[in-house]
Amino acid sequence: MRRVLPVLSVLLAIVLVWYAAAVLMNAPWARDQAARAGQDLPLPALIAATMVQDRPVLPAPHQVAKGLWDGIAGQKITSKRSLVWHGWVTLSATLAGFAIGALAGIALATAIVHSRVMELSMMPWAIASQTVPILAIAPMVIVVFASAGVTGLIPKAMISAWLSFFPVLVGMVKGLRTPDAMQMDLMRSWSASRAQTFWRLRLPSALPYLFASLKVAVAAALVGTIVGELPAGATAGLGARLLSGSYYGQTVQIWAALFAAAGLAAVLVAAIGAIERLTLHRMGLAR
Repeated sequence: MRRVLPVLSVLLAIVLVWYAAAVLMNAPWARDQAARAGQDLPLPALIAATMVQDRPVLPAPHQVAKGLWDGIAGQKITSKRSLVWHGWVTLSATLAGFAIGALAGIALATAIVHSRVMELSMMPWAIASQTVPILAIAPMVIVVFASAGVTGLIPKAMISAWLSFFPVLVGMVKGLRTPDAMQMDLMRSWSASRAQTFWRLRLPSALPYLFASLKVAVAAALVGTIVGELPAGATAGLGARLLSGSYYGQTVQIWAALFAAAGLAAVLVAAIGAIERLTLHRMGLAR
């Protein structure tokens, strides 16, 4: 109860502030409509009017909740209006990009740790790659792949991998360098090869750092996928729902898609956390 109460208190405060903001931002439209009808809205009626607008400037929490419910449970999962269907399209590209980015980050980190030349030649480029805004890269990636006749999952996965590989690279490099000089000298005194040192010392030491970076990377991969869906004129995916909602002024649809994306990210991070606890426990590294 002591852990739940602070969380509920913060959640309640956020909801109250959200409702207050919805009233303030939606009130001008309600007043305008009342003036056109020659009516005078008292405060209770004004507040009620701000809660039921079809296209509010800021949807109230209950409107977003209804939009989520309609998108998840109110549609067949095969319907193109279903958030489950759109979420699966986004999830498939996210997982593909995350796998590519994580493997690339682990491989490059391993090479950097074992080769000073690789560190000096590749690390600056890896850092520089993250200084370019993803909104500038995404349209170029989509256009290049489309010119080669490749559309759908692969271009979005590449954008997702672009964002996800760097956290894994940094975390893995830090983790693989965690063993101190005494531990490395001990492995050398046992005539351990580089491979044996890697598998028996460096990799186990790097696992906590790896899982921490994977949590960041999977969230970044989801962002990359959604960004990749925006410039492509896509009709499927949470990014497509955001785009169509902005085109037609469907703010409830936009917020429902945002919360669906946030929930999907939370599930992915929680899944990696569960794998982390299981892995570290079986290896005797659990804290």
